[in-house]
Amino acid sequence: MKIVVTSVFVDDQQKALQFYTDVLGFVKKNDIPLGAASWLTVVSPEDPDGTELLLEPAGHPAVAPYRDALRADGIPVTTFGVDDVHAEFERLSKRGVEFTQEPTNMGTTTTAVFDDTCGNLIQFHQVTA
Repeated sequence: MKIVVTSVFVDDQQKALQFYTDVLGFVKKNDIPLGAASWLTVVSPEDPDGTELLLEPAGHPAVAPYRDALRADGIPVTTFGVDDVHAEFERLSKRGVEFTQEPTNMGTTTTAVFDDTCGNLIQFHQVTA
């Protein structure tokens, strides 16, 4: 068994696609129209056949309270692995990405948390030991 697709709820799929591709550097994998929304996924350019991230519309009534509670507590909705948290922090800061947690050493890992502009906090994670 393996994870094939995971998702983040987004306020606006096209805005999310722009952020996740143009700013973060992911690549669009699928954009299948499904009425008012799409099955819209992105993948890492380093692993184009790997796990897809579904940019899922946040319209379900349970989504807003869930995301609001996570944001209020500073909890990221998901984590992306990177080789160098400090380098990603510098790269994305220069692109205007707002970080809620600068790179922080946590023993065997270093993490940073940023706002994806679509309603979520996302964490970068680097194994350091």
